[in-house]
Amino acid sequence: MEQKTLKQYAKEAKKRLKNGFWQNYERDLNEKISMAKEAGVSPSKVKEYYADVVSENIRSNKEDDEEFYRRVKKILDEEGEIYNAIGRLTDKAAYDAMNYEERQRYNLSLSEKYLKAVERYNREKSLSFSDAN
Repeated sequence: MEQKTLKQYAKEAKKRLKNGFWQNYERDLNEKISMAKEAGVSPSKVKEYYADVVSENIRSNKEDDEEFYRRVKKILDEEGEIYNAIGRLTDKAAYDAMNYEERQRYNLSLSEKYLKAVERYNREKSLSFSDAN
């Protein structure tokens, strides 16, 4: 993994500011806190959880992680854990263009992302307000 320069970090931060990332974060956090209060969940737990999620997303700088999580969440909300989740989450066009070794790496990576998304989903469910997403 290559080291980022200060300039790269600054560009990423500027992009977040331009895209309204922090305004959206504050709005979403306030919404989740009020939902948590209604559900009897401690607001400090909600703040801590979302701080962890945001810092992880910023560190990994993977904008598609949230989209991937939304896809996993939709599957889990509608059907629960299913046997073919990895197959349904696979980018078929990209997968078809890969050789055997690349496919194996892709499957492992996708499996890891899926497990992290399921773990996040379960953490959000334990806060008992995630169904409003």
